[in-house]
Amino acid sequence: MNHFVKDDHMNVFRLPVGWQYLVSSPGGTLNSGNLQKYDQLMQECLKSSTTTLCMIDIHNYARWNKQIIGQGGPSNAQYVSLWTQLATKYKGNERVGFELMNEPHEVDIAKWADTVQQVVTAIRGTGATAQIILLPGNDYTSAGKFISNGSGAALSKVTNPDGSFNNLIFDVHKYLDSDNSGTHTECVTDNIADAFQPLATWLRTSNRMAMLSETGGGNTASCTKYMCQEIAFLNANSDVYLGYIGWSAGSFGPTYELNETPTGSGNNWQDTSLVKVCLKR
Repeated sequence: MNHFVKDDHMNVFRLPVGWQYLVSSPGGTLNSGNLQKYDQLMQECLKSSTTTLCMIDIHNYARWNKQIIGQGGPSNAQYVSLWTQLATKYKGNERVGFELMNEPHEVDIAKWADTVQQVVTAIRGTGATAQIILLPGNDYTSAGKFISNGSGAALSKVTNPDGSFNNLIFDVHKYLDSDNSGTHTECVTDNIADAFQPLATWLRTSNRMAMLSETGGGNTASCTKYMCQEIAFLNANSDVYLGYIGWSAGSFGPTYELNETPTGSGNNWQDTSLVKVCLKR
């Protein structure tokens, strides 16, 4: 992270963690040992610069052991408990962002929006009033389906307790391979015409913003071409797109299709080709 900040001028990181890693059962108290380990990562992220945004990402697809939150699985109250505890811990630092859930899918979007509203209300109730909260939609938070699948309409009703939308940012994902799965090293689209242009128009009309919190591709010529175009469009429309995050670096090694982990050590890090050409700022 220090390399990405110092050498590549990045300023936002997404720190995925499993719900099951943080508590032993839904609604339970945070596991102090595991939370301490996660917090070590968080503190290193925060120390990388005085402006870095560090996002807590609950990486559970709106589920606990394949059961949907508030829809036959854990109760909304149990999910609220998780975020209440996390927000209480980090409410003193405005650079800790809250990404409520990674990639919900096959959920009843109206019920899911109600779940999200309860969590937002609880987070703000802890005193964490200035932190960014990412609101995730259906279909794996697809940017291309955010309008058509009803996510935009449903999540637009989620407000802060005072009725405002301050720091409530729509969370979207989009890959560039043939089936939008993010599992192939070749890319076939820049996602502009079918996803980011129509979404930008909708966001302007709605006076809202979104963040592309997950995108990526292989370290190949095709992905370099299309991802650079995608990012250029997001930068050109920064009035509605808050930013973007590449997937993925960290423990992923060189055999991972979408590897963005640099090699080297100390003051001598070498980025992957995709990072060097497209993501480096």
